[in-house]
Amino acid sequence: MLCMGILRKIYSFLLDAVQTFLLAAAFFLVIYVFLFRPFQVNGDSMFPNFKDQEYVLTNIIQLRFQEPKLGDVIVFKAPPDPEKDYIKRVIGVPGDRVMVRDGNVYVNGKMLDESSYLKPTVRTYAGSFLKEGEEVTVPQGSFLAFGDNRPYSSDSREWGWVPKDLIIGHSFFAYWPPPLAGLIKNPYSN
Repeated sequence: MLCMGILRKIYSFLLDAVQTFLLAAAFFLVIYVFLFRPFQVNGDSMFPNFKDQEYVLTNIIQLRFQEPKLGDVIVFKAPPDPEKDYIKRVIGVPGDRVMVRDGNVYVNGKMLDESSYLKPTVRTYAGSFLKEGEEVTVPQGSFLAFGDNRPYSSDSREWGWVPKDLIIGHSFFAYWPPPLAGLIKNPYSN
């Protein structure tokens, strides 16, 4: 009799534990598939603002309601290799005229103030797509994205447009390692 009571309690506990686990897994799956997704920064293309092996949380639903804006940090399928995901900063949105000249970036004829996320000594040089002193206009449905570590970033200066359909989402929170945790702010948003 005592043994049956203990077995019932164990069975009840295990059943509750499995139900709790399945509920938590379903909740996580819904969040992961429809709302937010973690991404790991690989390499130094966004250094010093994002470090190699750092983890960021990316909002994947926001793209349904709002286009990426100048200064947003986005994760996207790499145009030169769609098997890889890149993280870069939006420098040009559809309709913007972008040019690199004398180590500076110009958007719509004005030098872009990047002082809130780049050191003043950082120079931006042209690449095989975005040539020195040549202005390009970002077409509808595409974006230009640069890494913050300009000398060591494979970005739009080399391979061109980031089509909107390759964009996975907008990174908004760095969460690992804990000392680097915090909101990812757009330097151009009010």
